[in-house]
Amino acid sequence: MLVRFVAVGLFFAGSSAQAANGIDVKRGSDDTVFGNCVPSLVVENGSGETIEYLQVDVAVALADGRERMVELKSAYREGVLYPIAPGGKAVLKQHLDTSAALGAPCGDIKVRRAVRTVCEAAGGKACTSSVSVQP
Repeated sequence: MLVRFVAVGLFFAGSSAQAANGIDVKRGSDDTVFGNCVPSLVVENGSGETIEYLQVDVAVALADGRERMVELKSAYREGVLYPIAPGGKAVLKQHLDTSAALGAPCGDIKVRRAVRTVCEAAGGKACTSSVSVQP
């Protein structure tokens, strides 16, 4: 009987450790700036490594059939980085001073899909942890 409890406990411990070792990116709030929708994503770093830079490019399908690309970033690529420590959270934002505005209000967004993800750890090396994106 004791062996069964230990086996079940080890199974659940292994399952939680495995589920908690990735980088989860989920939809954040949408803001309106000068009539343009500015989406965001929320990052939860469940990995054991510090993320130096994270960018997710999201393709947005609008009500009128147009598709636009939105780059959501953890920091300016050439500027000061804002590392995301293990267990930490951060918001990926569109930097309107370096990329074009969406050109539509938030109500016009019908579909979102992640197209590209750039994740860098210390020293500019690619993150070793998996990145899951649900825009």
